Amino acid sequence: MFLLSLARIIKFSIQDIFRNIWLSIVTVTIIILALFSVNILLVVQVMSNAAISAVKEKIDISLYLKSDSGEEKIMALKVKVSNMNNVQEVKYISQAEALEFFRKKNEDNPEIMQALRELGANPLTPSLVIRPKNTALVNELINELNRIDDDIIESRNFTDHKLMLSKINSITDKASKVGIFVSIIFILITLLVVYNSIRVSIYTHRREIAVKRLVGASNSFIYLPFLFSSLIYSLVGVIVVVIVFYPFLSLLQPYLDSFFIGFDINIISYFNENFIKIFGLQFIGVSIINILASLIAVKKYAKV
Repeated sequence: MFLLSLARIIKFSIQDIFRNIWLSIVTVTIIILALFSVNILLVVQVMSNAAISAVKEKIDISLYLKSDSGEEKIMALKVKVSNMNNVQEVKYISQAEALEFFRKKNEDNPEIMQALRELGANPLTPSLVIRPKNTALVNELINELNRIDDDIIESRNFTDHKLMLSKINSITDKASKVGIFVSIIFILITLLVVYNSIRVSIYTHRREIAVKRLVGASNSFIYLPFLFSSLIYSLVGVIVVVIVFYPFLSLLQPYLDSFFIGFDINIISYFNENFIKIFGLQFIGVSIINILASLIAVKKYAKV
């Protein structure tokens, strides 16, 4: 009996959707736009997190040492710096390693390579490259390093990345606010469209509803087809968004690869790995919104 009732509810719901096909298309389109804006917001968030991680990976502090520094003194200084609270890693780069890295970096520049050959000697100095644990406390670490008074330190390079991180955060915050605002607008429009769609459907079926009440049909049997329609709208909307959004990600990925050179930022892999979580939550969220709008409309207009 239950399965028979459920089959009838699904049948009435699908019939209602196709009877008001243009209204159904408009409803699904609004849902698609709402979900698309939410996913764009998610992409912006993932990209901003990737950009911040990329900048953080580049944050380091270099202590350049005198060429004639003894190995024991260098190792003693390395241990001293490693013991500081906000130091994650200290890497020692010898003169030979510095020269090799410099050559690889400038191998496409014949003028620099020629000047290096004419110079004959290694002009570079050994160094200690320091990576901080917490990028928010870089200034405190710099102050600590400045207080080190060691005669083997020739110079210090403290590149300030905080301005870049601040700009990325600022752009992300603005993009997120715009995205949230657009998403809220689409959600409100979705509520109104679904509400009006169900209202029109109820008006179209007012005679059928009256007959059902005359023969003793329960409220749930009358209401459920309209609520089930809202679930179908949600499901179709999510499926279409998945079909449309992945080609969009494929077009976006080459730009990310060229922007984040040297970093493995794959937005398609992110969506693949979190597919059920992302689109499952979106389906649940949209379904709740649609059922809420449908329930309000049914309660108000289905009292035939």
